[in-house]
Amino acid sequence: MEPVNLKRLAKELNLAISTVSRALRDSYDISPETKKRVFELAQKLNYEPNPYASSLRKQKSRTIAVVIPEVANNFFSLAINGIESIAQEKGYHVLIYLTHEDYQKEVSITRHLQSGRVDGILMSVSATTEDSSHIVELHNKGIPIIFFDRICDAIDTSRITTDDYDSGFKATEHLIQNGCKHIAYLSFSQHLSITNKRMRGYLEALEHYDIKPDRKLIIQCSNDNVLSYPVLRKLLSGKKRPDGIFASVEKLAIASYHICEELKIRIPQDVKIISFSNLETASLLNPSMTTITQPAFDIGKKAASVLFRMLEKNKPGYLTETIVLNSSLIPRNSTKV
Repeated sequence: MEPVNLKRLAKELNLAISTVSRALRDSYDISPETKKRVFELAQKLNYEPNPYASSLRKQKSRTIAVVIPEVANNFFSLAINGIESIAQEKGYHVLIYLTHEDYQKEVSITRHLQSGRVDGILMSVSATTEDSSHIVELHNKGIPIIFFDRICDAIDTSRITTDDYDSGFKATEHLIQNGCKHIAYLSFSQHLSITNKRMRGYLEALEHYDIKPDRKLIIQCSNDNVLSYPVLRKLLSGKKRPDGIFASVEKLAIASYHICEELKIRIPQDVKIISFSNLETASLLNPSMTTITQPAFDIGKKAASVLFRMLEKNKPGYLTETIVLNSSLIPRNSTKV
């Protein structure tokens, strides 16, 4: 059987190979009717372009990298979907690299990417990243980098985030307005800008409502549940147990649910819980969990769109914008009066 390649597509459509190639790249100089014919036949014959072979002349891989801490986190799963929706439109492949919240792993990945295997990078930094020199080194190689959610301030590039400070304020305000006076803030990193912004919002809300912040209620946890459990258990079994919990990430909220069940602490009667979370089953928990839900898909989609604009301009430093998308507070039974 004749292989499905540009030559075969061109032969069956009675078009030049160059015309078929430009149509598949959505080139402006090809008519919509011709593009439609080309795409329909390509889909019918299951044509799969070779991103490496077809772009050797341009020395482009037609591949982008997405560097993230984990995929178990619902936020990143949705963000990847948003990224891929744009990459697919552009005819690009997406490589996913996981740091597992490990600084050394992140360093290793960035050095691997210096080889030029990808045309651009979308990145969300690890919770353990204190020194960003490896990212600066990668950026200095001329590879476009866009940050989303967890950003790095060391290089001048575009950043796509959510309104972490305002959402932190609203989450705390929601607990206060529902009767909480002793509110704990659960963090899992002292280095991430997102957790620090959320904490600033938490502290500002307390001050706004004339509640004196108690530093003992700002709890530093770990991304490892084995390490976080004893810390949270101590918090919830102490004499000055909080009546409200604001978790900066869903993992800490779920851990709090488990410990409350172990200690026979009732949610929301004894303690109310709100968390940043894109957990699809938040409404099915018992009780359903009040969340600050980030527009994860849109953040991924916007980050990819900005990266491709940068690639199309062929100027790595061309776009240096900061885009902030708003999160939504979704009240459920875990904070009910």
